[in-house]
Amino acid sequence: EVRLVESGGGMVRPGGSLRLSCTASGFTFSNYDMSWFRQAPGKGPEWVSGINTRGLATYYSAAVKGRFTVSRDNAQNTLYLQMNSLKPEDTGLYYCARVMLGGDYESEYEYRGQGTQVTVSS
Repeated sequence: EVRLVESGGGMVRPGGSLRLSCTASGFTFSNYDMSWFRQAPGKGPEWVSGINTRGLATYYSAAVKGRFTVSRDNAQNTLYLQMNSLKPEDTGLYYCARVMLGGDYESEYEYRGQGTQVTVSS
């Protein structure tokens, strides 16, 4: 059974930082590209970042580029998202997703986790 479990969310003040983790099980993690998405209250899902199988290629949405860093540890089956300089508009439910083989990071995933809540507020 494929499982993706996120952790690390919480409440932080604007300008603060958080590090999200996504622990994968039930499949060979190193074989798959991975992505992070978020969903703000009352809005649709938004792609945030993607990373290829070996972690050598990373991609970001314009909204987070320069502030967020995606990484992975294939030995630990874990995906990370380091979020710095957080803004209130970064508030949302963040979840990781396994990209379909050969699929688009921004839209073609087949499994996702339940998510972890990030709230940026003063």
